[in-house]
Amino acid sequence: MVDECHLLWGDICGYVWGKTSERVTIPVLNEREKQTYYGALDYKTKEFLIYTAKKGDSENTIHFLEYLRSQRPEANLLIIWDGASYHRSQTIKDYLESLNSQRLPEDWLVTCERFAPNAPQQNPVEDIWLQAKRLIREFSFFCHSFSVVKSLFELSVHCQIFDFPKLHEYGTFS
Repeated sequence: MVDECHLLWGDICGYVWGKTSERVTIPVLNEREKQTYYGALDYKTKEFLIYTAKKGDSENTIHFLEYLRSQRPEANLLIIWDGASYHRSQTIKDYLESLNSQRLPEDWLVTCERFAPNAPQQNPVEDIWLQAKRLIREFSFFCHSFSVVKSLFELSVHCQIFDFPKLHEYGTFS
């Protein structure tokens, strides 16, 4: 299961205690700094793979798919992702056609399916991103630069300390 996360410098904004009738925010400068992450959850092993890119687009999506293939060289991959425009682009269709053209559908190297439209609650990767961003907010006092934010985010994901009901929602694939 695959998704992208666009980490922005402003993601560490949080709330602090104040008068109950007032919302107190902590401003953060340099909101233009950003990092895009592609993530894939191996639903069978529960291993989470992460790939950094400058932005989410067709070209970087292909690089990510190639990265996944390099991580599972003997596997035929079933990618389940959302309906982002670049997931449905002609560039992606051409890439998949070039990979799979001489094969029967059951032998395709990469097969892509989509979650239901507008249903992020179906994708467990969304919960992984949320947990990583929550950790950043909880430890925002360490985040004096965007490089620290990215390091904390990546540490949270690489430690793979997540377990939530959605990880087991779809049964076990054989």
